[in-house]
Amino acid sequence: MPRIAEARDAAAPSSTEQHARVGRILEAAAELAAENELERVQMNEVAKSAGVAVATLYRYFPSKTHLFVAVMLDQIDRMREKFARRTRPESSARDAVHDTLLQVVRALLRRPLLSAAMIQSNSMAKAAAVPDTARVDRNFRQLLYDAAGIERVTERDAALLRLLVHSVFGIIQSCLNGRITVPDAESDLRELCDLLLAEWPDSFTPAG
Repeated sequence: MPRIAEARDAAAPSSTEQHARVGRILEAAAELAAENELERVQMNEVAKSAGVAVATLYRYFPSKTHLFVAVMLDQIDRMREKFARRTRPESSARDAVHDTLLQVVRALLRRPLLSAAMIQSNSMAKAAAVPDTARVDRNFRQLLYDAAGIERVTERDAALLRLLVHSVFGIIQSCLNGRITVPDAESDLRELCDLLLAEWPDSFTPAG
């Protein structure tokens, strides 16, 4: 089980060079975790693959848990950028969220070891010790708000999305563990969206 070090976020890069260095670290960690179980991914191997000193790696990411929560955040942000470039189809908000979740889940299941590493790290991390967990939750929900076209988020919307996201990660984990099949997972996603988002209108009025 990855050790959680001191309670602090990753050191924030400020220069172009530092941003590039952190990017290489995240890419190296993702590549190694896509081929090995989380327990077998060593921090010194990540540092070597990224071309940085181990001390530099730990300065940005105090533990393996910090690192893979950051990898998850990076993957979510990449998905947000990718989906933002697409033209949103004419569909209900509920269907738009379902379609987005379907693409997210399929992408995660294509790299099961990496997905397991990210989800395991994020689920075991305490928010006070690994502040990036809050950003993972917030940015993933925002991805779904964007898909639905929601600009004015009510407390009810937030509660429904929170329940939805918790359930989605449970579905993904069950699929990764071999407890359900991929078709079952996709069917469960449809049912989940239909049940939790039934009260949503076909579309939302943009903020004026």
